[in-house]
Amino acid sequence: MSLKRRHLLLSPLALPAVASAQTASPAEEPWPNRPIRCIVPFPAGGGTDLAARIATRRLSEALGQPIVIENRPGAGGTIGSNAVARATPDGYTIGVATTSTHPVATVLQRDVPYDPVTSFTAITMLGTTPYVLVAGRAIPANNLAEFLAHVRARPGQVSYASVGVTTLGYLLTRQFELLTGLQMHHVPYRGSSQVYPDLLNGTVGALLDNPPASAAMVRDGQLKAFAVTQRSNLLPGVPTFESLGVAGFDAVFWYGLVAPAGLPPAIATRMQQALAAHFLTDAGRAEMRASDIEPVMSTPAAFAASIAADSARWRALAQRLDIRPE
Repeated sequence: MSLKRRHLLLSPLALPAVASAQTASPAEEPWPNRPIRCIVPFPAGGGTDLAARIATRRLSEALGQPIVIENRPGAGGTIGSNAVARATPDGYTIGVATTSTHPVATVLQRDVPYDPVTSFTAITMLGTTPYVLVAGRAIPANNLAEFLAHVRARPGQVSYASVGVTTLGYLLTRQFELLTGLQMHHVPYRGSSQVYPDLLNGTVGALLDNPPASAAMVRDGQLKAFAVTQRSNLLPGVPTFESLGVAGFDAVFWYGLVAPAGLPPAIATRMQQALAAHFLTDAGRAEMRASDIEPVMSTPAAFAASIAADSARWRALAQRLDIRPE
């Protein structure tokens, strides 16, 4: 081995050095030696885009190469995710996966062109964020018990919003109805930016969404937050559904990194370890929690198992609720 090649393989950028060495054969250049593309299957500025930029900024520093974000929205995130699945598995194309694009999309959407497990190499689950049930001032309730009583007294009359019947928010709201015996009226929207004005003016009654979109409006009193599926750093005073007696309503939305199927395992491991080395420290946790993302940084094998388990979980729930792919 030449001195130059030995220096590259043993440089501080190799995290860990053994994994780095395994990413290249003697005839190949060590990975990475050029910029990496990260496909985000949603528009810039949203929660998924934010999670991607937080993670890839630190990953770029660890790998010593730029990571270029490419937003490719459409079809509930499946267009961008399919672009990841079809890319060359050489470590230079990765993508952000979410609960919606992987386990839920293939349950609630027809003709999704990829399998959430076999079409990808799982790298790591970046983190999770909870759901919060919010309502506008038009709903005369100040806590979950009062909200439940209000809806039960008016079966089918109180409306709730979602950003589409192919989303986890819709599926979870249906589960909430099932667990609590509620009957509400569904009003679908194209995006949350359209929902919140109607929540504020009373056109629609309630919404189950992730806290970053609503936390500021809750804090200034424009919206009321009744409960969260897991504790929220942005809404620390809001109780969990579990603590208020709605057992089993504890799902979270996750963000992760994936690559095309066939990515060399050493590359996936190196990326996961580089992310864990930063985000599982006090400073790294604080960086993600500021956006209400609880860092996970699971191993590739653990993340792959989570995707498979969630796919089975949401498929079973959709079948129980008789929700069919759209």
